[in-house]
Amino acid sequence: MILLLLASCVLLYTAWSLVTLELNYRRAASMRIPLIRVPVDPLNIPWQVIEPQFWRVVDFLHIPLPKYSVLLRRGWHFRVKADIHKELGTVWAFVTPRDIHLNVCDAESLREIFARRGDFVRPKEFYQLLAAFGPCLSTAEPDDWGRHRKILAAPFQNESIMGYVWKESLSQTRQMLHTWAQPNAIIRVAKDTRTLSLNVLAAIGFRRSFKFESSTEEVQTGGGFSYRDALQLVLDNAILVMVVGRKHLLYSWLPAWVQRIGKAAEDFQKHMERMLDEEMAVMNRGDKGTGTIMTSFVRALDQHQKDPSKGMSVEEIFGNTFIINFAGHDTTANTLAFAVLLLAADPEIQEWVAEEVRGVTVGVAGEDWDYATLYPQLVRCRAVLHETLRLFPPIMSIPKWTNDQPQELKTSSRTLTIPPKTGVFLSTLATHTYPEYWADPLAWKPSRWIASDPSEQETVITPPRITYFPWSDGPQNCPGQKFSQVEFVAVLAMLLREHRIRPGRKEGESEGEMQRRVTGVVNDCDALMILRMRDADQVNVRCEKVQGA
Repeated sequence: MILLLLASCVLLYTAWSLVTLELNYRRAASMRIPLIRVPVDPLNIPWQVIEPQFWRVVDFLHIPLPKYSVLLRRGWHFRVKADIHKELGTVWAFVTPRDIHLNVCDAESLREIFARRGDFVRPKEFYQLLAAFGPCLSTAEPDDWGRHRKILAAPFQNESIMGYVWKESLSQTRQMLHTWAQPNAIIRVAKDTRTLSLNVLAAIGFRRSFKFESSTEEVQTGGGFSYRDALQLVLDNAILVMVVGRKHLLYSWLPAWVQRIGKAAEDFQKHMERMLDEEMAVMNRGDKGTGTIMTSFVRALDQHQKDPSKGMSVEEIFGNTFIINFAGHDTTANTLAFAVLLLAADPEIQEWVAEEVRGVTVGVAGEDWDYATLYPQLVRCRAVLHETLRLFPPIMSIPKWTNDQPQELKTSSRTLTIPPKTGVFLSTLATHTYPEYWADPLAWKPSRWIASDPSEQETVITPPRITYFPWSDGPQNCPGQKFSQVEFVAVLAMLLREHRIRPGRKEGESEGEMQRRVTGVVNDCDALMILRMRDADQVNVRCEKVQGA
């Protein structure tokens, strides 16, 4: 009887899915663009649970599936890049029983979508999990978004803070190099760049200063977690914290490792409360404050207490503190990890970058590097950043949603009408690798970003808008863009001033085979929340000091 009931439920669900799939297909057909039917929505919760196991079995047994079944793989954008757009056009859609997913890499269309924030809205439900510690910029309603954005953007647009970002990034890199250059050092590129990036953000944003500790060093937490260690554990287990809820991870009947994550989340909450109290005490004494993000938050809290429609509540301060760490830490750290291994596989580009660094820093000790003087001159370092983000953007597709009205959208060939409540996905990676916008689009070539004037002065090329948008674009672009650029350039310049990254070569392996192996690891990616390498530790690297440098 139970089996019959289960079979009936499965049959009814299948029938209902087929009906809704067909209804959505007919609705999408009105746009007169190429369409693909997909039997399960990638955002379907049960599918997300079983998807990794499903593909593991399919891949192991080499089960043949239809061509477009790749759309059901998590992180499918990285697998196909611009291939489907090259085949079907700059605007196409796949239709599921749940939704229509319109995919766009047409530059004219992208420009419109970014500009028309009221017509193409941020789908709040996509980001709701990010409210693990309170409401934040990512989960704000459209009417509240501007209020959050103004408060968060202010400290990131302060050039004096960029000087602090520069100095702290250099300091952390020097400490990392001291560890990496030790005899027989075990270098874990992805983990160590995460530690470095987290330390920079903690110091600049919240005046929490930490010495660099390699991922191989044991961290003693004593009776509780430090700010850095608590945050690190929370970020490492962000999905669990966000899905289950931090308060539910402390139950005594849960496994010890789960309770440990819950304790880290609880301690991180206490650290945020303490930082807010400390900053309020400083400012209540009449001082200007520390000049950190928390200073902006205290001012916003004061505004909110006078007028609830302005400023930020305490809960919003905690929510935004978390989202700054979540969004601003892993993205930069992953980009650094990609760049370090790509450079390790290409010694010529390492030397090309190092040549510039040596040239602009000649006679200047690392402790004396000046942000205002050096950052504008390090164009090759910025070129490495731009090229790495072109091929490995943290967010490969930016979700939008049409509002409750049909929306006309211009493309390079015609104007189409998009139905209300339709998913519109701005195909970042596809746009970055579309052959009409980029020559040799799949090759990692930092030199493509450099132009020289008649005096042989090098500058960074600005690509046609909108063919490159790793930090998003328009009114909702990333407020931490300059922060991440300054941090990356400082780290790369200090790293290559006197050192080189060399991959360990396996026995009998040629130079070409070694390079293909390293790039293979770099291109073996998944996308749990953002794009990342599955296992960067497969590449053993060593850090060598250059003789005479």
